[in-house]
Amino acid sequence: MRLCEHPLSSYAQKIKIALREKGVTFTAEVPDSFGTGRSDTPFAAANPRTEVPVLIDGDVTIFESTVILEYIEERWPEPPLLPRDPAARAFARLTEDVCDTQYEAVNWGFGEVLWFRRATGALADQLRARAAGQTRTLQAWLEQRLGAAVWFGGDDFGWADAAAAPMVNRSVHYGLGPEPGTPLARWHARIRERPSVAATFAEFDVAAAEMAAASDLYTSGGRRREYRDHRLEWMVKSGGIEVVLAGLRDGNIRFPWPEG
Repeated sequence: MRLCEHPLSSYAQKIKIALREKGVTFTAEVPDSFGTGRSDTPFAAANPRTEVPVLIDGDVTIFESTVILEYIEERWPEPPLLPRDPAARAFARLTEDVCDTQYEAVNWGFGEVLWFRRATGALADQLRARAAGQTRTLQAWLEQRLGAAVWFGGDDFGWADAAAAPMVNRSVHYGLGPEPGTPLARWHARIRERPSVAATFAEFDVAAAEMAAASDLYTSGGRRREYRDHRLEWMVKSGGIEVVLAGLRDGNIRFPWPEG
């Protein structure tokens, strides 16, 4: 069992949490060509989008984090991450979808400024402010869904918790975490103590500490950040069209497969 991933990827973190919850042994590896967008590598053969995560289970190769999560749930049904009730299952999947699209885009955009210095001065201040406001909106939405429950699935840790954990934790890393004492902050404190999540977050912390040193690769063109769907939308609607144009000019951003 191999997992092509990057410790900073919220999508990969979700998968590692799920595998660890189910006690599945796996080897995690960062592809050598990660971030290059090259199409002539074993990684591209496994996933033409050249995105992580990619799960390789013997002869089976799967990409796209939600499809991987579904495969894990069906391949190793115990302990279940999805509840049995159809409405509760839909609740979990909707929570994941918002986390994977709207929330991930905000976190990604904030990282473009913090780690990769795509904007400076007034533009950087504007993008950070937009991200902070949007983060509060998303956390309020998550808190409403959590309610008074211990986990998003009620009494049992589940699918929605695995999906939301990397998103909220990255906000905390950015200094945009939920207000202390709120239900979402207490949920984050609980989830950090869970072994599957604690191991995944520890890997994130190590990679995040090294990101400043690696950021030059992504501005020099040695690596290219992927401006996919909701991420591109976030940058444009938040006032960062200049960032996109500069990336196109300098050749240090890319768009999803197929390019050209």
